[in-house]
Amino acid sequence: MNQTSLSKNSRICVIFATRGRAEILGKVVAFVDLQTVKPDLIIVSCVSDADVGDLPVRPGVSVIKGRPGLAAQRNHALHHVPDDFDVVIFMDDDFLMHSMWISEVLRAFDSDPAIACVTGTVLADGIHGPGYSYEEARAVLARTSDLPEKLIVVPTGGPYGCNMAFRSRSIAGLRFDERLVLYGWQEDRDFGGQIWNRGGLVVRINTALGVHLGVKRGRVSGRKLGYSQVINPLYLVKKKTMPLRDALPHVVRNVVANIVRSIAPEPWVDRRGRLSGNLIGFWDFLRGRLTPERAERL
Repeated sequence: MNQTSLSKNSRICVIFATRGRAEILGKVVAFVDLQTVKPDLIIVSCVSDADVGDLPVRPGVSVIKGRPGLAAQRNHALHHVPDDFDVVIFMDDDFLMHSMWISEVLRAFDSDPAIACVTGTVLADGIHGPGYSYEEARAVLARTSDLPEKLIVVPTGGPYGCNMAFRSRSIAGLRFDERLVLYGWQEDRDFGGQIWNRGGLVVRINTALGVHLGVKRGRVSGRKLGYSQVINPLYLVKKKTMPLRDALPHVVRNVVANIVRSIAPEPWVDRRGRLSGNLIGFWDFLRGRLTPERAERL
């Protein structure tokens, strides 16, 4: 397809991988209707009927069921994207897009044919606190009616997995690493690293805006996540999808936060469990075991 005509003629698929959040998922999917550029297909990759409520009867939505785990569920969805689609978008099941999110992503793709992946700008991220309600997230977006006038495109090491879009041809044959089990933890960075290794550009733009609710329901235990915080970045260094200069600060920052805050942990974070997982991860690393899948058994 001619690059200059992408925004006019592209076929777009939006993918949600979800488990245990049917109520908020239904609201998030309905919110997609407000996009100025509508997707041609929404794929919801879940584990059971209880994950999706009444979405199976919603027009334009395809619900598929498979094995649990963020990477596995996203890969399952990729297998169901028709070959003639041009853009694949992955959204967390608790991310609300500004009404022009898709149109701004398409504008970024049109600006440079080398861009393979676009991630947007998060106006408010509930992952760093107790989280936002659906109503609070809508209120944030309502206060952001005007987008920045100038599109700013900045290369980034990897996309933010809660909101990321890809040219279909740029990710042909690529898959999320299913050794990054459960919540995934850096699966987005690994996927972006695979694109960089192919020579594609991974960028962040300032005009594709959204709010990440950071819903706590459905997340993994502190110990499991703590293990992944240590092992997964180091595993990606070995895979050459994350440079050591990025992985080490990432690991240190999370471990230090868990140590400091375990004294008086936030009510919504299992800091002591995470710290326990961190220590198990370091012990495995010292023994030469880069086994991200072990998180599932902790």
